[in-house]
Amino acid sequence: MAGPVQPIVFLTGYTGVGINTDIGKGLFDRFRSLPIWQPVPIVGALLGDLAGYALAALVVLTVGLILGFRPEGGVVGVLRAVLLMLVCASALSWLWIIVGMLVRTPASVMPTSFLLLFPPTFISNIFVDPATMPGWLQVVVALNPVWHLASASRGLMHGGDAAGEVLWVLAASPGITAIFAPIAMRMYRRER
Repeated sequence: MAGPVQPIVFLTGYTGVGINTDIGKGLFDRFRSLPIWQPVPIVGALLGDLAGYALAALVVLTVGLILGFRPEGGVVGVLRAVLLMLVCASALSWLWIIVGMLVRTPASVMPTSFLLLFPPTFISNIFVDPATMPGWLQVVVALNPVWHLASASRGLMHGGDAAGEVLWVLAASPGITAIFAPIAMRMYRRER
């Protein structure tokens, strides 16, 4: 079981939907008149979405446990895997915040996110063992960030050696945030 990697990765698109909806309803204009730290609306939306991602992980894991999933890594391994997924999801959410500020309607955000998220999710090890794939596709899969996240979460949940994959995700997530968060904040300041 790759755990809730796929649902959490897909849910990151809803961050952009929420931002776009808030902009369309004039909520950000209201925030302008308040004496608050200016990034609060964006950071608050992101933190709220992280709670939603955690809830999604809980639902998927609960259903998995009901169906017979028994993580060998125990509660600690599962918690570490979920925390790792939340770190990665928070980084990916910055991309969808940007998309949410670029498109005109909330309905435009989801097709864009699915268009960009489906290929890396399905060309990973979530559903199929990469060893069964052609050699050229195995190379593509090994470069896929979703592969690293799924491998790391599997390793943590099953008590296996996942240090390399965990480190990869922990290195990539701040890198993604460092690229997309400043762009999103710059766009937010212009949006206001």
